[in-house]
Amino acid sequence: MSRIYRFLVIASLFLTVFSKQVFAESSYVLPYPGTMPGSKLYKLDLIKEKLSEYWYFGDFAQFDYNLQLADKYLVEAKTLFEYKQYLLGYNALEKSNSYFKNIPPTLVNAKRNGKDTSDKKAILDQAAKKHVEELIIMKKNVPQVFNWSPEKAAPTNLNLWKLIDDSIKARNSI
Repeated sequence: MSRIYRFLVIASLFLTVFSKQVFAESSYVLPYPGTMPGSKLYKLDLIKEKLSEYWYFGDFAQFDYNLQLADKYLVEAKTLFEYKQYLLGYNALEKSNSYFKNIPPTLVNAKRNGKDTSDKKAILDQAAKKHVEELIIMKKNVPQVFNWSPEKAAPTNLNLWKLIDDSIKARNSI
């Protein structure tokens, strides 16, 4: 009996010392990155996205559409930044910001039309927290400024940290 007791004590100490705690603010799950720039299917995906804009009508449908694309482009930006494709990641993050900024007006319209928006507001809060988590991680892994110099044009400085800070501010202001 004492051997079993000692084993359990040592095992619990081992698990306590070597366990890693994760502190996530949000249980919201971001989508898997779909087609990425450079893929042959990427342009088809952009066309489908543009056509889908007209398919999603109504306040809640517009909410879902904008949140879905804000998530998609955030994940795309994260993936591109990981592969040091800073220009493409910068553009994807700008798109994510644009779609995210379109979300609150849809909730205002829905409320004005007499709809209960409490569930959608809760989803938006969780999504915003998750986005901020990812943006903070992104900021740690990208340079503050990236000098993009195309072959036949003048170089451009991409202020990555400023864009990420603006993204965080937009998500915290909802």
